[in-house]
Amino acid sequence: MIDSSLLRKFVVGAASVFAVAAPVASHAAVFISVGIAPPALPVYAQPVCPGDGYLWNPGYWGYGNGGYYWVPGVWVQPPSVGLLWTPPYWGFAGGVYGFHTGYWGPHVGFYGGVNYGFGFGGVGFVGGRWDGGHFAYNSAVNNVNTTVIHNTYVDKTVVNNYNNNSHTSFNGGPGGIQARPTPQQAAFEHENHVPPTAAQQSHFQNASMNRANFASANGGHPTMAAQQRPGMNAQGTNAGRDGFGRGNEVNTRQGNQQQRINQGVRSGQMTPGETRNVENRDSSIQRQAQADRQANGGRLTGQEQQQINQRQNNVSQSINNDRHNANNDAAAAARNNRAPQGEQRQAERTEHNDHPKR
Repeated sequence: MIDSSLLRKFVVGAASVFAVAAPVASHAAVFISVGIAPPALPVYAQPVCPGDGYLWNPGYWGYGNGGYYWVPGVWVQPPSVGLLWTPPYWGFAGGVYGFHTGYWGPHVGFYGGVNYGFGFGGVGFVGGRWDGGHFAYNSAVNNVNTTVIHNTYVDKTVVNNYNNNSHTSFNGGPGGIQARPTPQQAAFEHENHVPPTAAQQSHFQNASMNRANFASANGGHPTMAAQQRPGMNAQGTNAGRDGFGRGNEVNTRQGNQQQRINQGVRSGQMTPGETRNVENRDSSIQRQAQADRQANGGRLTGQEQQQINQRQNNVSQSINNDRHNANNDAAAAARNNRAPQGEQRQAERTEHNDHPKR
């Protein structure tokens, strides 16, 4: 039996890495535990969906050295077609509040009965569904521009069924949501799961480094409760600088590279082996940046920034090479009704966004 005081001590030393350390698992894992309950969920508006294929990740409270901090809700691209996001949640057990990590899977599992809104009403997900390789959005609960995204439908019945106006952010314990997994949800927890993407990991890391996100600073009412994409604010422009006055170049670029990987996977330009290689290298870079920040009070030195930038340059080149070798390029060009040269030009345009902005 682990003493709860030891768990709380573990949180102080490791909380800033819990969101980026989740391995592939057959069930949701508990990485940290805290002795006090998280604040209530803030009320916020959902930014408009940035484009076809993005799925909503609701905001939640994380925990770091400064206490609870808000991780803004955000639109992200899934690691592959057909996967859905099960949000993380806090659950009370054994006198402490444990954090259950989020994951991707073929079904939405148990997330504590927490009503995150926007289709995550506490049970399952009613914000959309996969249909023929494309994601169809329920515009009754999601902010989607239907003049741009046409694969939408309207199901207002789910609003009445799930709108209980609860802002409680945790399961179990005093004042918590008294929900338990259904047999179906319990079965979903044992399916093969995929951990958060590099773009999500960057988003989590960025939130933990921004002082304005901490409940101790905002009283439980974060000023930026949602972002359109990782590294962007609610309006879709660059989120700017972190709480230490440094540009979020590493995190933003990591998100850009993950988008290019996702595009390569969907178009067939990148094989599973190529994808694993670059994603493993991206994760290694993220761990390096995180360790460097922890050693320097949340900052990166100029030398550390240069080292990380060089590693990201190498990964960027590998992504470009993988997406445009002779076999994959010809196959993708045929699928997209473009000549192989057109595929190369499209890659060059995307590549431009992957370089640091000074």
